[in-house]
Amino acid sequence: MDIPSPPPGLTLAEDGYPALGGVARRPAGAVESARANRRWWDAAAPAYLAEHGADLGDVDFLWCPEGLREAEARLLGDVAGRRILEVGCGSAPCSRWLRREGADVVALDLSAGMLAHAAEQGRTTGIAVPLVQADVGALPLASASVDLACSAFGGLPFVADVEGALTEVARVLRPGGRFVASVNHPFRWPLPDSPDPEDLRVVSSYFDRTPYVETGEDGRTVYVEHHRTVGDWVRAVVGAGLVLDDLVEPEWTPGRTQEWGQWSPGRGALVPGTLILVCHRPA
Repeated sequence: MDIPSPPPGLTLAEDGYPALGGVARRPAGAVESARANRRWWDAAAPAYLAEHGADLGDVDFLWCPEGLREAEARLLGDVAGRRILEVGCGSAPCSRWLRREGADVVALDLSAGMLAHAAEQGRTTGIAVPLVQADVGALPLASASVDLACSAFGGLPFVADVEGALTEVARVLRPGGRFVASVNHPFRWPLPDSPDPEDLRVVSSYFDRTPYVETGEDGRTVYVEHHRTVGDWVRAVVGAGLVLDDLVEPEWTPGRTQEWGQWSPGRGALVPGTLILVCHRPA
């Protein structure tokens, strides 16, 4: 799989990310969200991996910027011999880690740009996993075909119809199968997008679910992120027919100095940045 060029009409800034033309808070539906985010990640993949690739690793499972890794957390349990779907795999370091641990993995992402890097890293590491380009709202897998599913900041915050996405995940899980997903902690939504603890002030309403939308220099939507409260996430999980087993709020890993967007050691010591949903399909 060749690494694609930036989408036509999309300009890249000096940092390699799509040039920002405007920011708004307005409604954005499923089609617009998927199209925009596919376009953004196709273009941003090289810059994103240049910035975060060392932290993500080539064969590693990082749940969140706080530094929680599956090797220590074991939120998925024993993965050896299990068939696992990763939703929003990006360059697929988590899937390669799972494969090395003995799992049978399918890695899925919306972005061809990210999957091209996943294919390249599969070749360089010698740990290849099946890669599928698809939307989590329409999974191209048979019902009850996987034992486990996971998503490490891998797409749910960008999905307009999260209830539909979770229903699809529940459909492909076998009875008793576990799904674990990490998302932006809803508490972060009303705070400034800054890693500085001095910026911890409320600037918008926690209860305002209006999506965050970025447009490129051509005026087209290039990025959409959807906010949900903690209660919204719980209701979405339950509404999809899943059982919520745990809500994990990882604390900052001692000694970790890596900053990641608004995540930082100083801010991480004061407020949560990640919410991990641990759930299963009833047997």
